[in-house]
Amino acid sequence: MTTQQIAQLLIEGNPASPTPAFSVRCTGPWTVQGIGPLEQQLETQIWPAATDLIIDASDISALDTTGAWLLHRTVRALEQLGKNIRIDGLRPEFSILLNLIATRTAHAKYLPPPKAGVLDRIGRRAWNRMGYLFNMLAFAGEAAVVLLRSLMRPHRLRWRPILHNLQTSGVEAMPITGLLSFLMGVVIAYQGADQLQRFGANIFIVDLVGLAMLRELSPLLTAIIIAGRSGSAYAAQIGTMKITEEIDALRTVGVGPHELLVLPKMLALIIALPLLTVFADVAGIFGGMVMASSRLDVSFDVFLNRLGDAVSLSSFLVGIVKAPVFAAIIALTGCYQGFQVSDSTDSVGRQTTVSVVQSIFVVILADALFSIVFNWLNL
Repeated sequence: MTTQQIAQLLIEGNPASPTPAFSVRCTGPWTVQGIGPLEQQLETQIWPAATDLIIDASDISALDTTGAWLLHRTVRALEQLGKNIRIDGLRPEFSILLNLIATRTAHAKYLPPPKAGVLDRIGRRAWNRMGYLFNMLAFAGEAAVVLLRSLMRPHRLRWRPILHNLQTSGVEAMPITGLLSFLMGVVIAYQGADQLQRFGANIFIVDLVGLAMLRELSPLLTAIIIAGRSGSAYAAQIGTMKITEEIDALRTVGVGPHELLVLPKMLALIIALPLLTVFADVAGIFGGMVMASSRLDVSFDVFLNRLGDAVSLSSFLVGIVKAPVFAAIIALTGCYQGFQVSDSTDSVGRQTTVSVVQSIFVVILADALFSIVFNWLNL
């Protein structure tokens, strides 16, 4: 360890020479608090080829039972390799502790830690996942508190970031959302056309396309697109700000990261996603109309007249109600993963990928729960 309270073991000398001109210098506090990194260093340490080694322990500032055991174990391992070890500069009180450890373990054998079993690994992973879930719920709770506080004091809302995120996450997402919804409507109508023609039920293509797009596919498809497009951008932006210490600077000047970074994104997405869902409904219905006209001879007028009878207002509202929930899930997941970025650029890409995967998974899970609830309510 260094004098800045970091445990280290430094080899001084020429490793290429077989001469015994080597000194292994131990520095810093050899205590249980920093023993983990030090033990990892010792496990990967490449020792010199010299027969005689001098361990300079004069710079050890603190030594407890754990550190004394590690030092004694290292000395005994080197002696088993045929090396002559001499410890110099160790404080008298540290020498007493080291001698006590050596006496007590003179006839003891080192037993490697048992390998973790299947149940142990499953339990640890489950515990880690539970901790991750609790942290994410705490993050969502903090965002909810900030939202309620801002709604009670509307002058605290930052409208410029909200409008900016509304532009980038809503308006700029319209082309890709409209195109994919149009193609989805075409695909559904095309797949249903052959089956309906067999029974002479061409007109029911309107029911198929209308209910599938308005009730399920439009909100779900739009949410998936936004999760990949905007959720990943949120994670990357906040992660980059964390690496450049901009978030720490915000806290220093008294600005809460939730209020400046999370809340505008979440509000903008809650506004934008229902509107994008309506736009996706129109594009999907239009795609179904085009395919129905070309394959089943169902004209646009007949399609629109039938649409009012085939799709009720409640079916349309079911799809719209899902959108704000999906928006909150995407915004919170993307922002949370951004705050989980560590001090490396690789972590930005990793957490961005995690944000997209988790957003899509939770959105589909929420959609399944919506289906169960709506079925229970007979909607």
